[in-house]
Amino acid sequence: MGLGDLWYGLLALMLSAYVVLDGFDLGAAAVLGLVAKDERERGLVIHSLGPVWDGNEVWLLASGGVLVLAFPRVYATAFSGFYLPLMLVLWLLVARALSIELHHHIQHTLWRPFWDAGFSLSSGLLAIFLGAALGNVVRGVDLGADGVFFCPLFTDFSARPPLGILDWYTVLAGLCSLVVLAVHGSLWLNWKTGGPVQARAARTARRLWPWAGLLFLALSVATFHVQPLVPLALKARPWGWALPLATLTSACASQWTLRRGRKGAAFLASGAFLLGLLASAAFGLYPALLPSAGAGPTLTVANSASGDYALRTGLDWWLPGIALAAIYFVVLYRNLPRQFSED
Repeated sequence: MGLGDLWYGLLALMLSAYVVLDGFDLGAAAVLGLVAKDERERGLVIHSLGPVWDGNEVWLLASGGVLVLAFPRVYATAFSGFYLPLMLVLWLLVARALSIELHHHIQHTLWRPFWDAGFSLSSGLLAIFLGAALGNVVRGVDLGADGVFFCPLFTDFSARPPLGILDWYTVLAGLCSLVVLAVHGSLWLNWKTGGPVQARAARTARRLWPWAGLLFLALSVATFHVQPLVPLALKARPWGWALPLATLTSACASQWTLRRGRKGAAFLASGAFLLGLLASAAFGLYPALLPSAGAGPTLTVANSASGDYALRTGLDWWLPGIALAAIYFVVLYRNLPRQFSED
């Protein structure tokens, strides 16, 4: 295994950390209207996310930094081709940050519900957009012979060239992301809150889990149809079947522990389910980073990685940096209250 392959794994690991950690606060905000019925209950939900939401987003920024360092060609190609959706994601991140901060700073009976609604809406849309973004990467893009591409918002929704950002496959990925993260967020609220909010969160998670499982299975079948690299990877490395099996097992474990009142275990099993989903995607695409559905070559570890000196030097700095980040997150989560109360 070369340094490029190692960085491929590190990039997948950091993106997975972002999805698992920021995923629960995106999901909890998305179900805000379902679990909280008045200002005090909405305040409880936001209070449970307040200590962690901004720190969780560090993993997204760090993943972008790793992409620049290790695979600059992929970074340049993807960020120019996905310019429109990236700008939308940026605006949603800004709206989300403003909403949660202004909730605390503007004490007004008119403005607080407005910011709470903005927080919930921007979080739900982010969950959809991030799922659709992953769907675009798995499906592939219209890379030209010059190694660049541009995706319009949509074409004919067929998932065949000419490709758009939205088609039946990426919309399915976005919906799957929203429902799965809504379950994940509901399980966080079930674990970390009490009273009516906790009861509604548990009920929401139980109701959404069957839909999450159905969308997961539909997306898995669709992926085999849309991206031929995935069945080829499983044929070449049959041990990879353990990943989707572990993913399905984690989903069942989350439901089983939820129904038995084991709140922390249900949340952790949901996180394992998300890790399994992303690990399966990374395994199915490897060594591709950005599959091509056009005339140009697929961007892979071999043709996109930086030189060995850059990768080795980057690793020397990445190891102490990630160790500090890991220590921070361990301390942060260990010092969270066992159960949050209202503002």
